[in-house]
Amino acid sequence: MQTHTGDDLMARILARPADDEVLGQAANDLLNELFGGYPVENLRTLLHSRDDDAVQTGAWLLAELGEQAAPLLDEVPGLLAHPRRQVRFFAVEFVLLAADERHAGIIAQALTLSRASDTAIRWKVLHFLAMASTEQLTAGLSRLADPEIGRLTAALAASDTDDPDPGEVVAGMEGDDPVVRLFAAAIAARMAEDDPALLRHAARVRDEEISSFAQWQLSRFEE
Repeated sequence: MQTHTGDDLMARILARPADDEVLGQAANDLLNELFGGYPVENLRTLLHSRDDDAVQTGAWLLAELGEQAAPLLDEVPGLLAHPRRQVRFFAVEFVLLAADERHAGIIAQALTLSRASDTAIRWKVLHFLAMASTEQLTAGLSRLADPEIGRLTAALAASDTDDPDPGEVVAGMEGDDPVVRLFAAAIAARMAEDDPALLRHAARVRDEEISSFAQWQLSRFEE
């Protein structure tokens, strides 16, 4: 069987293959090379490409590598602001998996995407809000310029140690403010391991991002 080095696979991806299957296979093979020791720093070549498909592949690899790719967290601000949805989506996942208290500004940028108009990005930000550690939330809070998101992030972090008012959480999920709805749903998700009642309520709300996320989370509990 023919094998390809990491450099060969990078060149193949940058050659802009028209066949999505070829691109996907090259990306998967490159991921295996990266897990096997190919330097993650070399991914900067993909992330700085003028070809959006190459950037998207690079962002996907970061999300798959998680903490192993932490040296590339300095690339995240540009990825979170990238015009392509998929790049922003994978960048949020990478922040969740790899950022810590040293990356407060990057975490704050991800939190601010709770105002995104793109439903897919809002869904991914909800996943971030539900899964981020208390330390990540507190770090991001320290760098937030948006006072409302700051208030909501503080309440989200506090829910890890204090019992929030269930009525307030339900009111938030059913209210008119889409940002408040996301944070309220995140509280419900964070509480679900001890009490899934609020998450079950979230699965029935009219906001599709929240209801689909809650249904997905509930299915994971039932596995």
